[in-house]
Amino acid sequence: MLTYLIILLDDTSASYCHHKVTKTGRRLIDLDVLKRGIVWAMKENLNIQFVYPDYELPEAYKEAIESIDHTKIKPIGQADEADVIVLDGWENEAREGATCIIHSSRQELADHLPTLKEWLRRVARLNVVLTDVETFTDKDIDGYKQTLESIADIVVEMYQAGQSVQLNLLTDRLILKEMNNCNAGVNNVTLAPNGRFYLCPAFYYEDDSQSVGDLTTGLDIRNQQLLQFDHAPICRVCDAYHCRRCVWMNGRLTGDMNTPSHQQCVMAHVERNASCYLQRKLEEAGIQLRDSQPIKEQKELDPFNIVNRWK
Repeated sequence: MLTYLIILLDDTSASYCHHKVTKTGRRLIDLDVLKRGIVWAMKENLNIQFVYPDYELPEAYKEAIESIDHTKIKPIGQADEADVIVLDGWENEAREGATCIIHSSRQELADHLPTLKEWLRRVARLNVVLTDVETFTDKDIDGYKQTLESIADIVVEMYQAGQSVQLNLLTDRLILKEMNNCNAGVNNVTLAPNGRFYLCPAFYYEDDSQSVGDLTTGLDIRNQQLLQFDHAPICRVCDAYHCRRCVWMNGRLTGDMNTPSHQQCVMAHVERNASCYLQRKLEEAGIQLRDSQPIKEQKELDPFNIVNRWK
């Protein structure tokens, strides 16, 4: 059931997930399309997330946006009044009390642990979007595991100092009881500057012919059940509940938008096991998080190999 409408305000709107912004020229959404998109969301009882470009919008656009409750996702250069700030590199200074997103390779993450620690002290929440998922191999498992465990040690230290931490790669799994994926095309769709709907921004930037409807004819998501969790036999038996299960990346790497790649599965389970490590370290320090869910270490990192659990 749809819950959110994501509106890209410009072709150069900030990327908040795995996709790259491949369009370089500014193309501000038509004001009439923006207003119609807002009305459509109201009729469908959807929450709106506006994704901003790195320049000031005209006053008429601001007025239209403020006509409805919403969430603002903004790049760091336009961070005023943002609900979510997209940082553009490790050299940025994270804003106090903000929810922030950083795109990073695994090596960059490992190389910037002091900066990460400082950010975690300042922000309300940090989401790390890894940019090199597609190149991950089994040879990278130990290195990624060590990086995450080093971050877990930082998180324990912060909890001991009385500070709570939210970091998508580690702390989300501690409290989740079920899958919390991106659910593109199921509980959210995107309205692009060309006035057409897409499963998510990634499909628009990859090939804008991949539309799933428009404001005049409505949504046309064919075989939508094939995007849904209950039609994903592998994911149904998996407990890496924090996994994004990116349907765009699924399609690129497996040819099936409802089936994650080996890379995504293994990385999600390395993160899951790191959450288990974090949970154990917190317990050893006498720290019990409210609503924390027990996690058992999983030696098999790819659910495809756990045949007896999903036959």
